[in-house]
Amino acid sequence: MRAVQVQEYGGPEVLRTVETEVPEPGPGQVSVDVAYTGVNFADLKARGEGYRVPSLPFVPGLEVSGRVRALGEGVSGVEVGQEVAALTAGGAYADVVVTDATTVFPLPSGVDLRTAATLPTVLPTAYALVHAVGRLQPGETVLVQGAAGGIGTAVGQLAKAAGASGVFGVVSGAAKAKYALDHGYDDVFVVPSTTDSVQFVDEVRAATGGRGVDLALDPVGGETFRASLASLAVFGRLVSFGNASSAEPWRVGQPELYPTGLSVSGFSILTLAQTAPGALRALTEKAFTAVAEGVVSLPVTAEFPLEEASEAHRLMGGRTSTGKLLLRVA
Repeated sequence: MRAVQVQEYGGPEVLRTVETEVPEPGPGQVSVDVAYTGVNFADLKARGEGYRVPSLPFVPGLEVSGRVRALGEGVSGVEVGQEVAALTAGGAYADVVVTDATTVFPLPSGVDLRTAATLPTVLPTAYALVHAVGRLQPGETVLVQGAAGGIGTAVGQLAKAAGASGVFGVVSGAAKAKYALDHGYDDVFVVPSTTDSVQFVDEVRAATGGRGVDLALDPVGGETFRASLASLAVFGRLVSFGNASSAEPWRVGQPELYPTGLSVSGFSILTLAQTAPGALRALTEKAFTAVAEGVVSLPVTAEFPLEEASEAHRLMGGRTSTGKLLLRVA
């Protein structure tokens, strides 16, 4: 079978299509004939710096849609040939992928395989950020870094559906700002570089009458994390769900939190899959229901053949992409 392999860390050019053995599922696992693979920023960090990679060589990719190929011992709830979406621990840039049965989900009614490939990482993450971790209440305001990306696109819609009174986004360019405004955002602040992050704090304060936001969602880290914290209202909440800047891990304590009763929490769908798969499954089912009911949709803005994975990485790494990027496998 074909697989896109990384044999050394580096730029998009290190992604190479190779022929390799078809993997077989072990106990509690499912193999999937892949139709589409989602491209995520975590894939770029894995390729460039070994993020969550145990060793070289490896096949990147965290989410797929396709049809069940084979079942490992003890697996129930899905059948061979059934259309599914799946979260994987890697290996998704391939014709066949093996993953734990707990992260394989039958498709919601009316959802096709192309749309399904956008769901396994983005929708549960967005749903968790708004509801399970962020605990957004009707009438509250929310600030989202990366508002035009996959997660940002979903969060804008989910926050509006949850009754947010103001949904504010931060993006890196004017085209992304227009896109975000078309997907649930009330106002979007353009910050060309993460080194300019502090500039949006004043804009947030101005947009909220000096109050700040109730909930801030940050996948960037570093100075952007600090600026997001500074954008919070009294009793505000900040959720960190990534470190795209590769900055030193954040640290906050009494001096930052006590004066106005702030709180900071974190979320990682990949870690949750390892530590609390039951909670992840319940979260994912709720997120998929929101898709099936038309509450949220995630536009596919670019699609590449599997062999052109490097082009998908160049597009995402250039910070010009919006929505969701896919690899077409079958």
